[in-house]
Amino acid sequence: MQGFRNFVMRGNLVELAVAFVIGAAFATVVTAFTKMFMDVLGKLGGTPNFSDYKPGGVSVGAFLTALISFLIVAFVIYFFVVKPYETAKERFFPKEPDAETIDPNTELLKEIRDELRAGRGV
Repeated sequence: MQGFRNFVMRGNLVELAVAFVIGAAFATVVTAFTKMFMDVLGKLGGTPNFSDYKPGGVSVGAFLTALISFLIVAFVIYFFVVKPYETAKERFFPKEPDAETIDPNTELLKEIRDELRAGRGV
């Protein structure tokens, strides 16, 4: 029972559950947006429903409708969730300098310092 309790109380599990619930709620919003966007496209150039499209007798219409819906959902998620998140993360949590971004002069000064320390001990 101790192992099960530790598993349930693990922070990752709670974060995952919250992410799942928020994701499900957000999916409803994106689905409604996609339906609205498809209706707007329908007003501009006819209803974008390819369900009856069967070139060569192969039903590809449902696939095309689902593909367009997926692209709209991916667009919304990328530009309204991912990009703002990345911008906020860069603004509020700046990256620490990597070893590659350290000034070469600083590295040289560190080497000189280390050599001087090593030379004094002899």
